[in-house]
Amino acid sequence: MRIAVLAHVRQPIAEPFMGGMEAHAWHLVAGLEARGHDVVLFAAGDSDPRFAIDPVLEQHYEKVFPWAEHRGSAPLIAHVDAGFAAVGDRIAAGGFDVVHNNSLHRFPLAWPHAGGVPTVTSLHVPPFDALRWFVKDSAGPAHRITVTSASQLKAWWPEDAPGEVSVLHNGIDLAAWPYRAEGDGSAVWCGRITPNKGTHVAMDAARRAGLPLTIFGTIEDPTYWREDVAPLLGGGIRYGGHIGSAALAGELGGASVFLFTPCWDEPFGLVAVEAMACGVPVASLDMGAAREVIAEAGTFAVTNDAAALAQAIPAALEIPRCIPLARVKRLFTRQIWIDQCEHLYRQVRAEACDAAGTARTRKP
Repeated sequence: MRIAVLAHVRQPIAEPFMGGMEAHAWHLVAGLEARGHDVVLFAAGDSDPRFAIDPVLEQHYEKVFPWAEHRGSAPLIAHVDAGFAAVGDRIAAGGFDVVHNNSLHRFPLAWPHAGGVPTVTSLHVPPFDALRWFVKDSAGPAHRITVTSASQLKAWWPEDAPGEVSVLHNGIDLAAWPYRAEGDGSAVWCGRITPNKGTHVAMDAARRAGLPLTIFGTIEDPTYWREDVAPLLGGGIRYGGHIGSAALAGELGGASVFLFTPCWDEPFGLVAVEAMACGVPVASLDMGAAREVIAEAGTFAVTNDAAALAQAIPAALEIPRCIPLARVKRLFTRQIWIDQCEHLYRQVRAEACDAAGTARTRKP
């Protein structure tokens, strides 16, 4: 198939990944290309040049409109809207069989209804007002929608979800996250360093539990870093920087427990799955999809409570490392994920064809 993968443009789709959405888009394109599909990545122009890129914007928008100063500003909205409006015309004329839309932008949700290319939209966030109603009006025969967990499905559709909506778990390349049979007694945390990821909770919990902790990730919110994270460094707690996946896999695998600290309705938790693939059990705050994703591979604590998380750590350390790995192999591999993507692509193309045929037969 000829497939357009439409990414968000806040950050480049390139290593080191800023977060799970960037990793998702990168591995989706790589996985589809490995299956022999002809894939074009519509993303920021400074994304990974190994892919065929048709730029939505020449540079990711955080480089032009830094997040801390311009979030939600009218110039930023106009800048992004112009990029997606132009790329919609290019996709329509590009001979694509299907679009996989990961953009979190409202424009692509309307394209299938306007006679555009059959589309699968993957939602990676809880519902928010800027997108909520566009999503709910967009389901139809040429458009399938996926969420990453049953928890996220319930958040978007508290009652019954439309038949066009399904759960599509994220998947990882096991070869990129090698299993280690033993840890070194330390804890590890990784993710975007921003309040809703709870970096400070992990640091507080590790200190209470008496474990050394290394944190990894991009400093997304400098004020949060300065006021809430940096003062907690020292005494066995250190910042390891923002590093690429290969180096991060080594750091994760060497630890004995992964601290997962969502302070929002986390839709999935890709970083926890990556740690689990390395054999690392998880001590987690019980928020969003955490329990659904981690299950027997971890232990759980009351939301946003560092003392409770510290108490959950010893039981997590007792979980055999084969258990997290087995859960990832059963549910969250890239092979399983891409199989399901291909199934959705075939399904939405067939449904679009059927709808077009029905429309033709109804014409006088």
